[in-house]
Amino acid sequence: MRVVSLVPSATEIIAALGLAGNLVGRSHECNYPSEVEAVPVVSASRIDTEQLGSADIDSAVREALSDGRPLYEVDAELLEQLAPDLIVTQDLCEVCAVSSGEVKRVSRIDVETVSLDPRDLEEIEDSIRTLARHLHAAAQGERLAQAFHHRIDFVHQLVRGLPRQRVFVAEWLDPPFAAGHWVPEMVDLAGGDEVLGRPRERSFATTWDAVREAAPQLIVLAPCGFDLERTVSEAGAVPAMGARVIAVDGDAAYSRPGPRVAEGVAQLAHLLHPDDVEAPALPMRELS
Repeated sequence: MRVVSLVPSATEIIAALGLAGNLVGRSHECNYPSEVEAVPVVSASRIDTEQLGSADIDSAVREALSDGRPLYEVDAELLEQLAPDLIVTQDLCEVCAVSSGEVKRVSRIDVETVSLDPRDLEEIEDSIRTLARHLHAAAQGERLAQAFHHRIDFVHQLVRGLPRQRVFVAEWLDPPFAAGHWVPEMVDLAGGDEVLGRPRERSFATTWDAVREAAPQLIVLAPCGFDLERTVSEAGAVPAMGARVIAVDGDAAYSRPGPRVAEGVAQLAHLLHPDDVEAPALPMRELS
C-alpha cells in the first residue's frame, strides 16, 4: 500500500508499525524517525516560522486564519505523481497540520483519506488501531496500542499515592498557551495537577500573570512545533515565576499524538518524582 502522511504523529505510528517502507509522501513536519526524511515532501508552510519569534508566529497565524487563508500548501501535482492508495490527514487543529478539507480542495485524485483526531490518551490508542486497520496491519496496531497503554499505566502505578505538585505546561510561550487535549491527562497520570489546562479541549491563550496567580510549582515549556533547542532559544519570553522551569522537546513527546506521548508521561513523572521514576531517553533542560 502506498501512503502519503500529512500528519507527523501518523508518520511515527506507521514507522512504529514497521511500515515506513509504505510511505511515498510526507508533510514538511514529518521528521521522525530519521528514515522518513528520504520520503518526498508534499506540503509546505505558508509562514516561515524559522525566521520568526513566538510572538510574530502567533500574530501571523491569527492574521491568516482571520483572513481565511490556509496555513499550509499541498503540492497537488506531486501528490498525483505519487499515486497513493491512502492519505492520512487530521482535522483536530487547523494550525498544527494539513486538514482533510485542504487536501480535498487541492487534490486532483480520488483516493481514500483517513483523518486522525484524538483528543485524549484513549483516543490516541484508538487512532493507532484505526490507522493500522487501514494499513491491513491490525495485529501490529493492537500490539503497539497495548504497549502504549501499558507504558503509561506502569508509570502511573509508580507515582500513585505520592505527593502531587501543581504544574503548568506551556504549549506556546508568547503569548503563553495553557495545555489542552491529552496533555492535562498526561500531567494527572504523572502525579501532578495541571493548574490551567483543560483536558480534551483546545489549548488556549492566557497570560504569564494568570500563570503566576495559579501558583504552579513546576512549569514545563513544551511549545507545539519546537524542539528543545528552539524552546530554549525562545525561553526569554518567560518571566521569573518563582517555580521550577523545565524546557522539553514538545514535538517529541507532547504535541504529537503518537507512541512517544507515553514517554512524555514518563518524563513528567520523573520531573515530579525523580527518586521514583527513571528519566526516559528524552531531552530536557532546567532553566530555573
